[in-house]
Amino acid sequence: MANYSAIGFIGLGAMGAPMVGHLANKLSPDISIHVFDVVQSIVDELVNQFPNKIHAEKNSKEVAEKADIVFTMVPEGSHTRSVYLDPQTGICSTDVNNKLLIDCSTIDTATSLYVKDYIKNNFPLASFYDAPVSGGVLGAKKGTIAFFLGCAEDDPNLSRVTDLLNMMGKQIIPCGGPSFGLAAKLSNNYLSGTIAIACSEAFDMGMRSGLDPRVLARVYAAGTAQNTICDKFCPVPGVAPEAPSSKGYKDGFRVQLMKKDFGLAVDMAKRVNTKLVLGEAGLATYDGASQDPRCRDLDSRVVYRYLDGNEDWAKEFK
Repeated sequence: MANYSAIGFIGLGAMGAPMVGHLANKLSPDISIHVFDVVQSIVDELVNQFPNKIHAEKNSKEVAEKADIVFTMVPEGSHTRSVYLDPQTGICSTDVNNKLLIDCSTIDTATSLYVKDYIKNNFPLASFYDAPVSGGVLGAKKGTIAFFLGCAEDDPNLSRVTDLLNMMGKQIIPCGGPSFGLAAKLSNNYLSGTIAIACSEAFDMGMRSGLDPRVLARVYAAGTAQNTICDKFCPVPGVAPEAPSSKGYKDGFRVQLMKKDFGLAVDMAKRVNTKLVLGEAGLATYDGASQDPRCRDLDSRVVYRYLDGNEDWAKEFK
């Protein structure tokens, strides 16, 4: 038997909604799920899909009142601050002692530490963890995302948290301590975003030289350029069948979110005195793509389109 009777989940966007779906399918029947999102239609859809399992609440406070463990998954640091600290409707406007609070948002480390310190000072028996995820919308739907958990490997709550995270993802990596999960995620997204730009440029130069992009993909996979972006999230449409690019750049990691995360990573690098050669150029590229009407709201690998890559290559390479 689990040592909790109810789970809370706040933030049911492109990542949060499928994560809740996995919990609803895998938790034992006697454990209820209480949810809230500012978009009511998403809440209604989940409640209709799992009528006896998922229950809609009016705000974050109500979710926290009814759940023993609360997950949050919101876009930006300002949203995390509001969800936890709003004096009327926030999680911390009720007594959260003895509750586990797990923030899966990708935000700046300073905001996460501020929220953690507030909870520690006001509710000493509560536990707050940063646990950002990687793997994109496709990974959230398949249940294959990775969690970067801001705690040590000897944390007393680790096994309980890991059991739940395993229902939504495949890898849980304890990163050492508070905000370390976020620092790891920002570092990861900086690398991922930089690779996506480099992939787009490399494919483009090869294709303009006459090479079939499918041949290029095989070359990269066989050589020292091998990487997950090329293999699974190829920016060139039609090369990797399940990549967002092959589906109109839909159902991926939105370019605006990559711009946000890339900017947070550049800021973090400045704060810890890392010398970045590619940071400002990469940030300018994602900033431009996020404002381009051809690219906005699409998967971040749409940077290939922003850099004028050929999307109709199949006409040339039968």
